Amino acid sequence: MDSPDLLNLRAIARSFGQAAQTYEQFAQLQKEVCEQLVARTVELKIQPTVIADIGAGSGRLTRALSQHYPNAQLYALDIAMPMLQYAQQKAPWSIPFFRPRHQHFIAANALHLPIASASVDLVVSSLMLQWCPDFAGVFAEFARVLKPDGVLLFSTLGLDTLKELRQSWASVDDTNHINHFTDMHELGDALLRAGLHNPVMDVDWHRYYYADVVTLMRELRAIGAHTVMTGKRQGLTGKHKFQSMLSHYEQHRTPQGLTATYEVVYGHAGGRKTPQIKSTDGIVKIPISQIQRPKPTD
Repeated sequence: MDSPDLLNLRAIARSFGQAAQTYEQFAQLQKEVCEQLVARTVELKIQPTVIADIGAGSGRLTRALSQHYPNAQLYALDIAMPMLQYAQQKAPWSIPFFRPRHQHFIAANALHLPIASASVDLVVSSLMLQWCPDFAGVFAEFARVLKPDGVLLFSTLGLDTLKELRQSWASVDDTNHINHFTDMHELGDALLRAGLHNPVMDVDWHRYYYADVVTLMRELRAIGAHTVMTGKRQGLTGKHKFQSMLSHYEQHRTPQGLTATYEVVYGHAGGRKTPQIKSTDGIVKIPISQIQRPKPTD
């Protein structure tokens, strides 16, 4: 029998695969976060020769990186084949009907990357980690494929994401209607345990406004980000409970509309410099105080 995590990954792949054709039309947050990741990459003033975009989705970040680093070998990986096919169709080939040899689209699980160890200069991942049942395992894979002087940049969703929707459902029943999102400090600790060095974390908040909750939920479905719950049976939400949730959400209405908050966590770290040293119980114990925050800008 397949494990709940494996079933969950299949459900996630199916969900995003079904949204391949509508994703770009509704993915405003993803567009803004992608632009921010590209800007952060350029600020590092690196010249990577091998880049891996993990969780490439519709290929927006892949396309942007190919413009900044046209001579780099660029690998776009995603678990949803329809997303990869869409990304491949949108790729700006330099010569019509000819696919450059330095761009590759690969269907793969982030926990088992088909990439040689210590072979990648830059690993990027935009808004993918929140869908992984084992983000620590994903960081371990990132650390494995990165060269010792390589760089990881990523974004993911933090605890306050969709807090208004979560609070409104919590006022109705005890069922978990919203995906769990990970605290920034847990992510930083996992980076260190994976052997990645000098992790730097920071957070940004994005707020969007909707005429009603149904519009918000339709948008989540259009980008494949509606709640995926597997491993246990979920009964249908009754009409009365749903209407009650809508009523509770009204407390978050502003002149612009109903608020939906997204907490976006950004992080970057360097590749493994030395082999990991574990304690006798096999656990790497590193205090959270070692996680750095960005230095204030003038």
